[in-house]
Amino acid sequence: MSLLDPRPDAARAGRFAWCRAHPLAFDAALAVAVFGCILFGAVADPHRVHGPRIVPHELTATTVVLAALACAPLVWRRRLPRSVLAVTGTLTLVELVAGASSPRAPVAVAAVIALYTVASRTDRPTTWRIGALTVVVLTASAMLYGPRPWYAQENLGIFAWTGMAAAAGDAVRSRRAFVDAIRERAERAERTREEEARRRVAEERLRIARELHDVVAHHIALVNVQAGVASHVMDNRPDQAKQALAHVREASRSALEELRATVGLLRQSDDPRAPTEPAPGLGVLDQLVDGFVRAGLPVELEVPEAPGPLPASVDLTAYRVVQEALTNVHKHAGEGARATIRIAYHSSALTVTVLDDGAGTAGVPGQRAADRSGPPAGGTDGPDENGGGHGLIGMRERVYALGGTIVTGPRAAGGFQVRVTLPLQTVRTGETT
Repeated sequence: MSLLDPRPDAARAGRFAWCRAHPLAFDAALAVAVFGCILFGAVADPHRVHGPRIVPHELTATTVVLAALACAPLVWRRRLPRSVLAVTGTLTLVELVAGASSPRAPVAVAAVIALYTVASRTDRPTTWRIGALTVVVLTASAMLYGPRPWYAQENLGIFAWTGMAAAAGDAVRSRRAFVDAIRERAERAERTREEEARRRVAEERLRIARELHDVVAHHIALVNVQAGVASHVMDNRPDQAKQALAHVREASRSALEELRATVGLLRQSDDPRAPTEPAPGLGVLDQLVDGFVRAGLPVELEVPEAPGPLPASVDLTAYRVVQEALTNVHKHAGEGARATIRIAYHSSALTVTVLDDGAGTAGVPGQRAADRSGPPAGGTDGPDENGGGHGLIGMRERVYALGGTIVTGPRAAGGFQVRVTLPLQTVRTGETT
C-alpha cells in the first residue's frame, strides 16, 4: 500500500468517530484494559535479571478487589471526572498503605487516567490545583509507605506518571480549544461572506431598479402626454397630431436606447455585444430639457460653465436627479407650470436645484405637492397610495450613496423644490484610492 494512500487515515477517522459516538462503551473497554494491566503488574516482578517475570502465587483477592474498585469508576470518567479522581485517588492511598507488607499492585494507573480526564475537561487553573494536590499526596504516600529507600523508582514513577497525566490532559484541552476556535472563526467567516454576498445582491438589485426607473419613467411620461395630445387633436388638427406622434416616436426610441445600454451593463464579459455609449451626464442636459420642452413643459436652465470634469458617479447622479425632478413636474404640476434648473459648482460640492412655480391647472397645488413628496426619507420603500414614491426614494438612495444631502418639499411661494448637494472631494478620493 502506498504511503500516500488515504485509506489508513480514513479508517483512523472512522475509529475516532465511533469512539466519539459511543463514549460510554469506549470508557468501559478502557476500564477493562486498565484492570488487566493492574493485574498483570501485580503478578510481574520487574526486578528479575532477564526482565519481568510472572509470579502467579503473588496475586491475592485483596489485589483483585482493589483493582476492580479502582477501575469501575473509569466508566463514568467523562460525566463525573472529579468524583472519579477522588475515588481512584483514595483507593490508591489505601493500596499504598495496606500493601506495605505485601507486593503491591499498580492501582495508581486508574488515578493517572482519572487525573488526565480532569485536566482535559477543565480549565488550566483548576488543572494545576487538582494536579498539584494529587501529585503531592500520592507521591508523599508512596515515599512514606512504599519501598525503601524513599527515592526508589516505584515511588518516583508515581510522581512522574501523575505529573505527565496532568500535563498531557492540559495540552489536549488547549489543542481542542484551539481547534474549536479555528472552526468557529471559519464558520463565522463563512456566515460573514454569505451576508456580504446577500448585501451586495440587494444593493445591485436596488441599483438596477433605480436605473430602470430613471431610464423608463420620464420617457414613458412623455410618450403618454404626447399620445394624449395626438388623440385629442387627431380629427381637428392632423398636423399637430403628426408632430405629437413624432415626439412619441423620438421619446420611445430614446427610452429603448437607454434601456438597451442599461441592460447591457448586466451582460457577462464574454457576451458578444456590450454597450459602447457613455453614461448620460450634465453634458447632455440640453437634450433632456429639449425633450420636456417639446412635451409642453417650459424649462429655464441656469447652468454656468463647468470648472472641470466631474466624477462619473456625481455626473450621472446629477443628471438622474434633474431627470426625475422634471418628470415629477410634468406628471404632477399640471399644464401651465414652469420649471427652473439651477446648477452651482463649488470647490468641494455640486448643488442641483429644480423648482416649479406650481401654476398648473390640474388639481390643488397643495395636493400636487403631497403627491410628489412620497414617503419620508426613512419611510418604506414602496409606493404611496397615490402611486408615487419610487422616484424620490431612488433619488435619495443615489444621493446618500455618494454622501450627499437632499431636500424635497413644497415651496413657501407655491410649487415644489428639489435641492441636492453632492460632495466632490470625497468621491474623487474614493475613485483614486
